[in-house]
Amino acid sequence: MRPPVAHHHPARGTSRRPSRFLIVEDEKRLAVSLAKGLTAEGYAVDVVHDGLEGLHRAGEGVYDLVILDIMLPGLNGYRVCAALRAAGHDVPILMLTAKDGEYDEAEGLDTGADDYLTKPFSYVVLVARVKALLRRRGQGAGASPVHVHGDLRVDTGARRVFLGEEEVTLTAKEFAVLEQLVVRAGQVVSKAEILEHVWDFAYDGDPNIVEVYVSTLRRKLRAGLIRTVRGAGYRLETGR
Repeated sequence: MRPPVAHHHPARGTSRRPSRFLIVEDEKRLAVSLAKGLTAEGYAVDVVHDGLEGLHRAGEGVYDLVILDIMLPGLNGYRVCAALRAAGHDVPILMLTAKDGEYDEAEGLDTGADDYLTKPFSYVVLVARVKALLRRRGQGAGASPVHVHGDLRVDTGARRVFLGEEEVTLTAKEFAVLEQLVVRAGQVVSKAEILEHVWDFAYDGDPNIVEVYVSTLRRKLRAGLIRTVRGAGYRLETGR
């Protein structure tokens, strides 16, 4: 039998269903503190303290966002994230860790996480990241999720990419960068705009991270598909 989840519910009086979060964090004081703060923001929050339970709960598909620690008992956050993505769950995942360094961030993002925060972090920054992830998830509602440009087909609803008849596997961050270019195909999208929408305004790392992801997309798709406009940004070519 699985242990019960700690539930935190927002104050009464909200008319629409609040976004529901799952916090998977073994530092109980931190987990409770985050839950109380996010509940005060108007979200419904559940808390579990180990990776296996987090995977079970997140796999139920009822959450709008998962806040996932990396160093967890039972199953670490990398494996939880990878298992969720392998099972087809596209819930936004914000990873938390006491580690620092580009390798850890890259590993977290490559397993399918949407964003990454290193402890200790500002609660204000965490809330900003959460809101940015929810905003990105809600973008494009009502519009056609499938964008076709020559032999490139990007389904933003199913988060799948095809080049000709072959499906191209992208990480969550690679897909997010491509999405910013494909919804504005033929237009120049600046590095700052990509950073704001994919990493949000609170990102304080190296802005050249955008170049790294564009380079990866060129390698996985086609070299000439994304054009660098010197001093301005990037443009997804539509003529091929």
